[in-house]
Amino acid sequence: MKSSTKDQAEGKFHEVKGKIKEVAGKVSDNPDLEAEGTGEKIAGKVQEKIGQVKKVLGD
Repeated sequence: MKSSTKDQAEGKFHEVKGKIKEVAGKVSDNPDLEAEGTGEKIAGKVQEKIGQVKKVLGD
């Protein structure tokens, strides 16, 4: 698998996982879990964008 495709897939996975943690933190009134989820979601978006840039650059 190309590294660009791998970055995009992993980024999407982390984005979804982060969203689940974020919602779970809100539901359970756990601000630490909510913050962790938000951070992971943002990191996933960044990783997905890196994969898109690599794809454009031909990696």
